[in-house]
Amino acid sequence: MLAFGLPKIDESFPGVQRGHLTALVGHRVCRAFSFLLGVRCQLPIRKGGMNCRAIYVDGGNTFDPYRVSAIAQKHRLEPRCVLEKILISRAFTSYQLTAVIFEKLEEALKKYRSKLVIIADAMGLFLDKDLPVTEGRDVFMKMTEYLSELAATRRIIIVVTCSRQRDLGRSIFLRSVLFGRANTVIGFRKSRGVLRFAVERHPSLMSLVVDLPSNLVTMDRFVEA
Repeated sequence: MLAFGLPKIDESFPGVQRGHLTALVGHRVCRAFSFLLGVRCQLPIRKGGMNCRAIYVDGGNTFDPYRVSAIAQKHRLEPRCVLEKILISRAFTSYQLTAVIFEKLEEALKKYRSKLVIIADAMGLFLDKDLPVTEGRDVFMKMTEYLSELAATRRIIIVVTCSRQRDLGRSIFLRSVLFGRANTVIGFRKSRGVLRFAVERHPSLMSLVVDLPSNLVTMDRFVEA
């Protein structure tokens, strides 16, 4: 289990679980929450971490070293060391993304003994208009199935992020596939200065909503867009 380290959330939601595929969806703030997990997994077990490196598969060119460094400092960790322990692989097309996941991910897990994988902007590259719709759907279904099985067999945490997409036709189908594969779905919505953290799917918890006020300093530093 890996908690977010934010009291208002942690008191109701114990964290993302090993062996599970977790989806963070909605407002782009979900990326910052993935950065938070990427830092916290490096903490010692006695401090709520997993004492491991994180693997970050960047499908949307979203990785922000400055934000990660700020989170590291908040956790009293040396930013450079934290960044060195986040292994980044960038993909600029859906073909590159699936090649990284199918051909290189498991090898990297064995080599670096990571227990956390983050797939950033998992849907975005599959909305490319140059990608045939049927082909994109088929590959995305295979990819999410593979990630779900990999999380379970290797007893690791796999987190995928997915911001709101403009192409509603394609994105609705892809979101339904992702939601069907994920063990846990956490939605984010920001409105009138309030960030809503909503557990929309979980194997053991009922639906849960936590509203985080904008004056919550520990959140502002990490999630303000």
